[in-house]
Amino acid sequence: MAEAKPAQVENEQKNEELGVPALGIEHDRDTFLPRPSDSPNDPLNWSIYLKGAILIQVCLLAAIGTLNTAIINPAYGPLAKDFDITTVSASYQTTVVIALNGVGPFLWIPLTNVYGRRPVYLFTTLLGFGSALGSAYAKNYNQLIVARVFNGLWPAAMALGPATVVDLFFYHQRGRAMGIFTVILTSGAHIAPIVGGLIGQYLGWRWTFKFAAILDGVMLLIITFCLPETLYIRDQSRLTRTMFEREIDITPKTYVSQLRLYSTFPQLKLRWNQFIIPSLKMAKYPSVLFPALYYASSYGFASILPAVTVASIFSEVFHWDTLEIGLAYGGALSIGGILGEFAAGIVLDAIIKRARHQFAGANPPPEIRLKAIWTGAILVPAGLLIYGFTLAYHVFWFAPLFGMGLACFGLQVVATTCYTYSIDSYRAESSETSQLFNLIRQEFGMTYAFYVVKLCKNIGYQWAFFLFTIFNVLAFIPVVMLMLKGTEWREKFGTPRNVNALDADYEGPVEVDKMGEEKKL
Repeated sequence: MAEAKPAQVENEQKNEELGVPALGIEHDRDTFLPRPSDSPNDPLNWSIYLKGAILIQVCLLAAIGTLNTAIINPAYGPLAKDFDITTVSASYQTTVVIALNGVGPFLWIPLTNVYGRRPVYLFTTLLGFGSALGSAYAKNYNQLIVARVFNGLWPAAMALGPATVVDLFFYHQRGRAMGIFTVILTSGAHIAPIVGGLIGQYLGWRWTFKFAAILDGVMLLIITFCLPETLYIRDQSRLTRTMFEREIDITPKTYVSQLRLYSTFPQLKLRWNQFIIPSLKMAKYPSVLFPALYYASSYGFASILPAVTVASIFSEVFHWDTLEIGLAYGGALSIGGILGEFAAGIVLDAIIKRARHQFAGANPPPEIRLKAIWTGAILVPAGLLIYGFTLAYHVFWFAPLFGMGLACFGLQVVATTCYTYSIDSYRAESSETSQLFNLIRQEFGMTYAFYVVKLCKNIGYQWAFFLFTIFNVLAFIPVVMLMLKGTEWREKFGTPRNVNALDADYEGPVEVDKMGEEKKL
């Protein structure tokens, strides 16, 4: 038998020290990271079909949240006419929602880390239903703003979704799962103008909010019976290494027990310093802050910017009505987003599988995932330039829409790569990491409605979007540094301590869930 290579021996010894069995890497399900328990209540032990069903529900909640935000965008004109305001002023009610989408998770995430994911999903979906109806029946613009404030608070899934992915899936499965989440999340905002354009054109702008309320109500009914609790604290004395060690019987009774309205974990207590400080603490880690800033830049320029300005720009440049604006811009973003995520998810998981061979079965460092980001780093700037210059020179309408779709294709690659990299760098703090991502993304994007249209008119569409392209490229430079220095920086900054409720309150034994690091479970 051929002698093993020194690197392979070293990695096998490292796996043994970390408690990872030295099994064939071609059998992914035989090697678990993190290690599951032998309990049927452990989400890691659930069937792939149940995990998939939960993932789809969480994705739809996030998508409907973004749809609630953007469905009114093509109908700014009719809304402005009814309330006797300008089209730009009409966009401010969307700006309010975008801003509060970033603030809301500061309230919801600490609650989910103590009382479970399920009760927050239920309550916030009910809040979305009520606030969407309130928006539909607003009698003046001030009432609409108030209703939209509450509507902006409800999409907890936008920030909580990545944490649920970590609850359900093993390390080697998260690339594809996170890819599905990000594409459905952003597709909600991309499909919204198509639906909003149709409804706004034929039924009026109020029915766009009524339709959103109907979707919220349907999802509330579905998750009441079909979304079990996924927060779970593992008994370290019952951890298993392989499927063959487990004797687990997941019965209907077990499933129903996970549908309780709230969960209690005696080990965990809710404290005031868990509401804002934890996610801000994660900003000191380059492996979180730099990808979050780059993702926010790409998402803002490639998705939010068109959302809050397209009605004003396309009605002026091409003289389109509500329906035409919704179909064209929604279609461009949807096609680009779906194709981009299809590519991103496959490439990310392929990179990890290939790297595991190179590391002799060990899970590679998270920086390996950053290899997938180059496609997005090129296509987002390219799409922005095409969009801006073709608008400036009044090129046939297909050209700016192509640029918009191309940028959105690149955005999906950026989103999936940044999310999975940062969360894999600090898995125990997945909730706080995704919360920080959400905050930076939403607060960065909410500013566009106030200045973009005026800026484009003053300096020209081509130079405005050239400026945005420069900003996007500059935001990518720190990510390149992470490719070179990320592992070194993570070792230098160490493992986050006392960030979430689990770290602060649970003093049980530790489980190895990182390359050479320990986390509390």
